[in-house]
Amino acid sequence: MKDLLTLAAELGLTVVERRGKHLGGYHAGSRTVRLDPHMPRRVARAVLAHEIAHHVFGDEPSPYGPVRAKQERRANEWAALRLITPDAFADAERLRNGHTASMAHDLDVTPELIDAYRQVLLRIGDTTYVEPRMGAGQYRSAHA
Repeated sequence: MKDLLTLAAELGLTVVERRGKHLGGYHAGSRTVRLDPHMPRRVARAVLAHEIAHHVFGDEPSPYGPVRAKQERRANEWAALRLITPDAFADAERLRNGHTASMAHDLDVTPELIDAYRQVLLRIGDTTYVEPRMGAGQYRSAHA
């Protein structure tokens, strides 16, 4: 959590604890991230990373459902890639037999971030690629 708070400060964001309609929120105009003060640590960690992602991508609230859905998916994927390492994910997946909630607990994130991490994986045979792109050798990491 400390690393995320440091990152937020480096990006010029102010993190405040205040109740709201949702667990967290990002306001671009004031460069503020709001966190609900009563969240468990692992939820707060995931929400903070998610809200920082909205800042990183320059997201503005949209009245259009597909745009909003894309922003939320992208923020979850960004947060998952910052908070979960490939080795830790593989260990948790093996230990918990893929059970999402148990893996989330072990990895100190929310189940939504486990699902988001799975979305950026490509499994071919015995190898799992993280964030694969077009072209040979274009991926974040690979694990057999």
